[in-house]
Amino acid sequence: MYKLKLYKYSIVLVVCLAVVSCKTPQTVAETPKNPIPESFGSNKDTTNMSDIKWNNYFKDKNLVDLIDTALENNQELNITLQEIEIAKNDIRVRKGALLPTVGVRAGAGVEKVGRYTSQGAGDATTEIKPGKETPDPLGDFTIAAYANWEVDIWKKLRNSKKAAVSRYLATVEGKNFVITNLIAEVADSYYELLALDSQLDIVKQTIKLQTNALEIVKVQKQAARATELGVQKFQAEVLTSKSMEFEILQKIKEAENKINFLLARYPQEIKRDNTDFLALLPASVNSGIPSQLLINRPDVKQAELELVAAKLDVKVARAEFYPSLDISAAIGVQAFKPTYLFTMPESLLYSLAGDLAAPLINRNAIKAEFSSANARQLQALYNYDRTVLNAYLEVSNQLSKIDNLQKGYDLKSQQVAALNRSIDISNDLFKSARIDYFEVLMTQRDALEAKLELIDTKKEQLNAAVYVYKDLGGGWK
Repeated sequence: MYKLKLYKYSIVLVVCLAVVSCKTPQTVAETPKNPIPESFGSNKDTTNMSDIKWNNYFKDKNLVDLIDTALENNQELNITLQEIEIAKNDIRVRKGALLPTVGVRAGAGVEKVGRYTSQGAGDATTEIKPGKETPDPLGDFTIAAYANWEVDIWKKLRNSKKAAVSRYLATVEGKNFVITNLIAEVADSYYELLALDSQLDIVKQTIKLQTNALEIVKVQKQAARATELGVQKFQAEVLTSKSMEFEILQKIKEAENKINFLLARYPQEIKRDNTDFLALLPASVNSGIPSQLLINRPDVKQAELELVAAKLDVKVARAEFYPSLDISAAIGVQAFKPTYLFTMPESLLYSLAGDLAAPLINRNAIKAEFSSANARQLQALYNYDRTVLNAYLEVSNQLSKIDNLQKGYDLKSQQVAALNRSIDISNDLFKSARIDYFEVLMTQRDALEAKLELIDTKKEQLNAAVYVYKDLGGGWK
């Protein structure tokens, strides 16, 4: 009868725990609100250049070799690889929490209690065998195996493991995003280096042209057809161009060292071919459709996986409100003398217990953790929306830039051609004293600036092709 009442009371207690625990805060349900547009304008061709492998996209062998070295040695990429290992180990930790904890314990001790205590008085009369009382002080020797297991009733541990898996996959996508950025940065720096080489050649050619003009004006001064002012003006222009030459040399050095840093090596010359920079053509662009960004962009996939992990964290936090069931067990031998340890069944010990517990009062800490998990979920959602929007805008900007740069390059090429002709005309007119030195100086200066700007425009064209490839999600595959 007593056991039946105890059983009934236990059932009532469990039901009360479950009812009280189920009063949990509600999750703020949120889904991405801004659907991605169907196209990047009027073009709806699904051909996407991001499917091209990076070593096929870039045709310059020197650049391919540099990128290959960077992918092997770059410190930031290697740091990211270790983050993947950390995330992988976290999965092992979460997976281990699902399994029982089993261990072995061995111990030895001695205890002396007061004779006039309840325990001491009882021990004094206890006989192990006829004529043998309990020894004083009393020893304690134990060898036992034990196990503890939290039963995953509400999938708290399984959801925690799933969240760790999602975060591991997110770190993999983070690594892929680092790869795409690294490839783009190496290519950007390489084209900048080629542009500086071309600008250096232009400046050297201009110095020769200006030096020739200086010699002419010196001869004209001797013939009283020019003044010392003209000589000094030409001399100043030559010195300005020579100063510009050293500025470009410094920029070349910095560009080389930037590449060396990305390749994780100390300063050395960057191998490149001495080709006509203006003859280089950007790769053709096939942007595909915006929805492909959700598959191809590593940062978008990373944000999506982090959102999945955050949602699972909310489920884990909610499960803290529910009762938890812990099971513990132990089996072994225990005696006050080592010689009695294996005397069966007297020294045998074992235990089996189940513990059902749920928070009833003062659940503020659990509520706060649940609110924080829900807030982190909303953060992950907003970050996902922002990442998708940023990906679309980056591609849109680069596509517009490629189109406008081509138009600007065509006009700039015509300007340079016109100024090159004007240099020849101005030199002929200056030799025949039909124009003064000021017009010659201005013509040469305008031509130099236009040529340098033309090279900059070509560099921006090449880099725009690099970055649209990166923004579409190319490079990591």
